[in-house]
Amino acid sequence: MSQTLHPAVEQFLEHLRAERNYSVHTLRNYRSDLEAFFRAVKSSGAEGVPSSRKSRPSISVHYLKIREYLGQLYAQRRKPATVARKLAALRSFYRYACREGLAKENPAKLVASPRLPQTLPDVMTAEETNQLIDAVGKIAASVQPGAAALVARDRLILEFLYGSGLRVSELTGLDQNQVDQAETMLLVRGKGKKERIVPFGSRALAALEDYSPLRRELLEKNGVETEALFVNARGGRLTTRSVLRIVKKYSILLRGDSTLHPHSLRHAFATHLLGEGADLRAIQELLGHSSLSSTQKYTRISIRQLMEVYDKTHPRA
Repeated sequence: MSQTLHPAVEQFLEHLRAERNYSVHTLRNYRSDLEAFFRAVKSSGAEGVPSSRKSRPSISVHYLKIREYLGQLYAQRRKPATVARKLAALRSFYRYACREGLAKENPAKLVASPRLPQTLPDVMTAEETNQLIDAVGKIAASVQPGAAALVARDRLILEFLYGSGLRVSELTGLDQNQVDQAETMLLVRGKGKKERIVPFGSRALAALEDYSPLRRELLEKNGVETEALFVNARGGRLTTRSVLRIVKKYSILLRGDSTLHPHSLRHAFATHLLGEGADLRAIQELLGHSSLSSTQKYTRISIRQLMEVYDKTHPRA
């Protein structure tokens, strides 16, 4: 147990891990945000109710103390999204603490959330996305045998990111037994370890058939046994950071664009489905969104693209 955190905070984090199935990455963010807040409260010398242990801050604070903390973050030029995330962590913690009888009230509930800019991600067109993936496929067909497995793997990565709309963590978490080649379906474990079935297309199937025997050869060469579908040159499971590097490498090489990342292909997946008339609820299921509001941002993207077409083509625009 951390010596700087109140036991109630540790209890909350364990609740998120054991009962809510939050990922290690999400838990790390919650811990960091809560640690930073209570460290700031302790250093200010106004903790609310004194703690029985001087090494730990009290969790009882006035809502004005939270507003003061957020003001410090703005003074440090933190982005509104970062401030909103930290406030959301405090709200979640105090909501839990009140429910469990660890706190009498939720002071974070009285603090207004910062207004976030309505930014929309840039999305490649279907033609641009297909050209990128097809170009990687041509590279895979022409490389030396020693590099064939890794380039075939990279092609399949792009096929699954765009063709099935996977999150990068879902992609790297795929095991062999989660891929049904006969039915062209993936069993995906998403946020909170929620499972969903996602289809993949004929091009992804072809890429999978090319990669599978090369993957076996790579594992045999390294003397490794693993269920991981995507492996690195040593036979270990591929990391999310490695996938980020892979996507950027091909984007820079083939498009001269260093801004593309794995989530860009997920955005393209959803936007292109919506543009072709797919139902918003169906897209929500495919993406694994728990709330429809998370999916509705793609309607704004489609409207923006329609307006761009209108502005460029209509004589009265």
